[in-house]
Amino acid sequence: MARPVGISAGFVGRPAARLVRRARGLSAIPTKLALALGLCLLVAPAAGARTLSGALAARAAPAGGQKEQLLLRSDSVLYDRKHDTVTAAGHVQIYYEGRILQADRVIYDRAKNRVYAEGHAKLTERDGSVAYGRRFELTDTFKSGFIDRLRVDTADKTHFTAARAERAHGETTELQRGTYTACQPCKRHPERPPLWQIRAKRIIHKNAERTIYYEDADLEFYGVPVAWLPFFSAPDPTVTRKSGVLAPGYVYKPELGVGVSVPYFFALTPSSDLTVTPTYYARQGLMLEGEWRHRLANGAYAVRASGIFQADGDAFNAPPFGARDRSFRGSLETNGQFYINDKWRYGWDVSLYSDKFYRQDYELTGASLAANYFKENPSTVYLTGQGDRGYFDLRGYYFQTLAPADLQAQQPVVAPVLDYDKTFDLPPEATWGIGGQAEIDANFTSLTRSLADYQSIGTDSLDQAYGLYNVCETAKTPSYTPGACLLRGIAGNYTRATANLSWKRKYIDTLGEVWTPFVFAHFSGSFLDLNTSNSKTFTSATGSSTISNASQAAFLGTSDTSLFSGQAVPGAGVEWRYPFIAQTSWATHILEPIAQVIVRPNAPVSAAQVNEDAQSLVFDDTNLFEWNKFSGYDRFEGGTRVNYGAQYALNMNNGGYANLLVGQSYQLAGQNPYSTADALAVGIGSGLATRQSDYVARLQLSPISNVAFIAKTNFDPSNFALRRLDLMANASFKNIEASIQYARYAAQPQIGYDVRREGLATKAKLNLTPNYYLTGDVIFDLSRHLYNQEFNGDAPLFSIAGVGVGGGFSNDCATFAVDYTSVYQQTLGTGPPTRNQTVSLSLELRTLGDTQVRSGLADLKVQDGLAAAR
Repeated sequence: MARPVGISAGFVGRPAARLVRRARGLSAIPTKLALALGLCLLVAPAAGARTLSGALAARAAPAGGQKEQLLLRSDSVLYDRKHDTVTAAGHVQIYYEGRILQADRVIYDRAKNRVYAEGHAKLTERDGSVAYGRRFELTDTFKSGFIDRLRVDTADKTHFTAARAERAHGETTELQRGTYTACQPCKRHPERPPLWQIRAKRIIHKNAERTIYYEDADLEFYGVPVAWLPFFSAPDPTVTRKSGVLAPGYVYKPELGVGVSVPYFFALTPSSDLTVTPTYYARQGLMLEGEWRHRLANGAYAVRASGIFQADGDAFNAPPFGARDRSFRGSLETNGQFYINDKWRYGWDVSLYSDKFYRQDYELTGASLAANYFKENPSTVYLTGQGDRGYFDLRGYYFQTLAPADLQAQQPVVAPVLDYDKTFDLPPEATWGIGGQAEIDANFTSLTRSLADYQSIGTDSLDQAYGLYNVCETAKTPSYTPGACLLRGIAGNYTRATANLSWKRKYIDTLGEVWTPFVFAHFSGSFLDLNTSNSKTFTSATGSSTISNASQAAFLGTSDTSLFSGQAVPGAGVEWRYPFIAQTSWATHILEPIAQVIVRPNAPVSAAQVNEDAQSLVFDDTNLFEWNKFSGYDRFEGGTRVNYGAQYALNMNNGGYANLLVGQSYQLAGQNPYSTADALAVGIGSGLATRQSDYVARLQLSPISNVAFIAKTNFDPSNFALRRLDLMANASFKNIEASIQYARYAAQPQIGYDVRREGLATKAKLNLTPNYYLTGDVIFDLSRHLYNQEFNGDAPLFSIAGVGVGGGFSNDCATFAVDYTSVYQQTLGTGPPTRNQTVSLSLELRTLGDTQVRSGLADLKVQDGLAAAR
């Protein structure tokens, strides 16, 4: 093979001249041959690529008048004077502007102004796209031409084939009897059809529009046609966003009928877009949804709205169990976040619904709520700053109820909520040798609520009208008294400011003991303005009930409706640790006893001290050594307490590890704050209410890297009876991933849990092959107190609360999934509990889009499912 020779118009190097039979006229050849590289435009161009006419214009008048150099490699270059043709033959390679044309032979017919590339013709583009053809035939301007048996492999791994391709007017490429797919050929059997492909009578690619049109097209899976479309279009593979119709969606639900949605996407500007989705339900009519998204230099925001004038409101339950009385139903959602600088940002996440049943009835996925089940819908606006060791957060909250048993009037509006936290290192040389670390933790909260929120102690005492609302009734008479009821939320206005100041420093003595002395002070002031006048009455044919604000003052131990309260609690203590380390041939062992003493005055629950943010208290390993074990700012621990325990850590040479912690807390002196009940009885039954607390323990174990286990327990100190137990295990092997979780919590009737809570959840995924998988999950309600209401206390042990099974396929070009779920739900009003059954199918084809089909099946009565289990 001859060595490569650089050729430019009007000049031929001497080595090349020896290979040319006739040199006359050759000076015009290289520029014409360079146009062969224009074949690249038959491949879908990269974003921003020049059109054919633009490329030719650039070559006709290059910058500075300098023609671009072309490099030709071949076994020979021959000029046929009789036929006026120039032929490069034998392993022809032409390099020009980063493109490579390869063929067995390239012919330039000067008389016909045609260029032919024959025999294993291949064109490699600058972006990596490759075009193959048995024969390339193009005009010397390349505005028109043909390719036989074309195959194009683009840089983004999409593929076109055609029996014949024609390029017209330098703009449109037409593939006759063509195919398109984003699937890679099978490595072992490349002759087999791909997973999916579009086979069309004509495929037309318009470069300027960056759009591909398909006429008389079939969608094939493994070569078998499954759908036919007379005409459709899609952006070419280089387009990341473009206006057009998106894949349709399908849904079925008895209350809605069959629903079909056809979204349309508007790419308005490079930084904004709009998606409009009309959905027609056979039973309810037309719903419109729209989503506007806009990205700016320092952030982005979105607005989403939907609405429907439903045609058949009788398909839904009557109030308060449903929204049968509503004609129009809709939603408005917006969220956004913007960065002021690298430390400060502000934003919002706001959602409003016409009624609490809207999302569930129409199975809408929201911007904030990802799952279709009843829950509260929070809206917030915020300003946040984050530094290296400081944090600032200012926000407000609005909660909309989505559960049928919740009342909107009992939901608080919380604004503002201010949190500030800052940690300082104190250099010993600048603090008279004190040193250590100081911290400021501050909070300011203000809220308002129009209707008091009561909860029964023990078995729920529901209203006589609908059996929905917890009104603490006894024999049809409200019993709003402590001991029979809890006051979960006050009606009126409540404002509280809190500041916690602390200092600590760690010392290590000559024996290796670690001493951490600390001091702190808690300051809190609150203003309470009770609303004792509002009430709400529920009346139906079965009875009448009232929720009244008048009795809530009794829970606070005062008759005053307007009251200011303040509290200051200083404290000091020390923590001691003494780690022992041992090294063996197979592991490192660390045994560490821990003791902590905290001295404080009593912190009694004052008359005006409302508990709005410290309602949850779980005593376990995570807060055993906390100075204050309450979860929020409305309660603070007082008295003198000692916390003690021991920790053992094992680090194995093979990467496995184990960690065991056991401990207990003891009230040495002063009043035990966890036995002093507030309006919510927080602390009672927590394991901290007695002088000697529950024993808590935690075990983490991972013998190998892909297996992990954790157990957390609480034991009664008097008889070691099990109070709480959490077990969790995860395993991941070559083809299977599995997890199991078990929980058992003893009854806590003092705070409203009158029955033992016990459950088991399992989840697994089996990878049958690298592409196919099966999934399954089951939740068992082992406490069975809800089921036993229907089975006279004889429900089976493993009563199923929820089950889901599914499977799917996923590879480089397609994802398919089918899922079935059955979830336990209580029937609103009267009637036995049911299982809500849903089947969903989703299909995503890379570069074409995705679609989903959801269908709600007939509800299955719980008895039916349990009878089969028995």
